[in-house]
Amino acid sequence: MAHKPKAVVLSSGGIDSSTAMAMAKDEGFAIYSLSFDYGQRHRCELAAARCVADFLHVEKHLVVSLDMTAIGGSALTADMSVPKGREMAEMAQEIPITYVPGRNTIFLAYGLAWAEAVNAARIVIGVNAVDYSGYPDCRPEFIAAFQTMADLATKAAVQDGRRIEIHTPLIHLTKAQIIQAGATLGVDYGLTHSCYDPSDQGLACGRCDSCVLRRKGFREAGVEDPTRYSR
Repeated sequence: MAHKPKAVVLSSGGIDSSTAMAMAKDEGFAIYSLSFDYGQRHRCELAAARCVADFLHVEKHLVVSLDMTAIGGSALTADMSVPKGREMAEMAQEIPITYVPGRNTIFLAYGLAWAEAVNAARIVIGVNAVDYSGYPDCRPEFIAAFQTMADLATKAAVQDGRRIEIHTPLIHLTKAQIIQAGATLGVDYGLTHSCYDPSDQGLACGRCDSCVLRRKGFREAGVEDPTRYSR
């Protein structure tokens, strides 16, 4: 019996990464789930990532600890207020203060290291350039640039002729299309977490950009929103 190809999937425990993970599993990949404890204010997303990993029966779930609070510069890692109640047009005007400097570059670098170590053929990241908060490290141009770097930086590619693909299955989908795809694959979105500013009990605020996009996605997808909101 042939061994399954391996994929490292970056997992935040949210809608996008969970859907991307389910897609990779459906394609026949053995899943290596990678999450990060980087000092984020919404640290309860790590429990969601663990639940999703268990639900999808991954080969291994790894949590890497980083202290990005030492760098700051984001409402997710420093003492800044998370924007609430913004309209979609307002979200699109500029990069929000919930952007974490260098986050996807750092996460993908760890993903690349783990992928090379376990001989994975693919790194899956659920970035999205349609219904998203305007982060520059979610764009196709960034992913293409990182792929070029990965092709130059790894022993796997340079010596062994084994290219590690950076795969972005959701990058051109709306949030509703992502939810519909995940629902078709049987993803339990009740396990996922998206809120940037949850309550102490882990309830979603319902008003931050991430919650607004999540609610809009479920509504437009025609799928019941299982999120537990604080109000």
